Amino acid sequence: MSARRVDWVDTAKGICIIFVVMMHSVLGVEAAAGQTGWMHVVVAFAAPFRMPDFFLISGLFLSNVITRDWKLYLDRKVVHFAYFYVLWMTIQFLVKAPVFIEETSVRATVELYFLSFIEPFGTLWFIYMLPVFFVVSKVAHDKGVPWQLVLAVGALLQIAPIHTGWLLVDEFAARFVFFYAGFVFAPQIFALADWARERIGISLACLLVWGLVNGTLVYAGWAHLPVIALVLGAAGAGAIILTSALIVKWGRLGFLQHFGENSIVIYLAFFFPMGVTRVILLKLGILDIGTTSLIVTLVASVSPMILFWLIRRTNIGWFLFRRPAWAYLSGTFGGKRQAQAAE
Repeated sequence: MSARRVDWVDTAKGICIIFVVMMHSVLGVEAAAGQTGWMHVVVAFAAPFRMPDFFLISGLFLSNVITRDWKLYLDRKVVHFAYFYVLWMTIQFLVKAPVFIEETSVRATVELYFLSFIEPFGTLWFIYMLPVFFVVSKVAHDKGVPWQLVLAVGALLQIAPIHTGWLLVDEFAARFVFFYAGFVFAPQIFALADWARERIGISLACLLVWGLVNGTLVYAGWAHLPVIALVLGAAGAGAIILTSALIVKWGRLGFLQHFGENSIVIYLAFFFPMGVTRVILLKLGILDIGTTSLIVTLVASVSPMILFWLIRRTNIGWFLFRRPAWAYLSGTFGGKRQAQAAE
């Protein structure tokens, strides 16, 4: 299976990154305002599948690289994400440090910064977790651990009520099964997308049934329960795959594919325009909470793409979204890789 760009995969990533930005934007606005708006319903509906689908898609092409030697694998799947995590964690920290210092102290703020190297910071936990998943998957592969066993353990961890308070532990337990499923079931997932393109009517009917079930369980407050959460995560990931395949077949909403191609750009940079827009709109106080949340989501989603466009036009600031040569392990840097943005 080729790792070249796949239209429906990028579209699915585009949908997911918008849902991620929406979640942070809406909950941030509601927390600051002390009340909820109509966008809260959308965020709640997407909660069961938002991150499971993102991790499942992240594992789709793992089979292409999992047999690489450890040095190259670590460079591409660990050092790559570590560079962007440390860079953008530091940027976020510099922006938020004055608030932290005011609320606590300089010492506590410095301690929090260094703690962020072992406890994922803020919105960046996704790219912190990915290297962990990549390493665990390769260790299991190289040791010959049956994929059925790894998948079963991942499912048990997801079902188990693991709430240690440490994000690294809790999110590993909750998300690894979806990442590994993307790796193991990649051929079936691609076949599902092809199936959806050829059976539009049946696909739409499946999506309708899924939407009703997902919405009902969310409304009833059962979506987070053990086993149900696992099933809804898997079903929701399948629904996003069907939806993405149908969107590509329809030939519209091409911006979703573009967003998906650059999803990591949006993920890394959306926090600042989100925060600024939220503060401005709430101070103005001329819009309801739901509409405010929607505008914050739109600005936070589009602004990173504008920044990326400016970088491409000016050729200044590439370090924000591309690893410089010094950030590669020795002997792993290549010209083609240098020309690629973060992915």
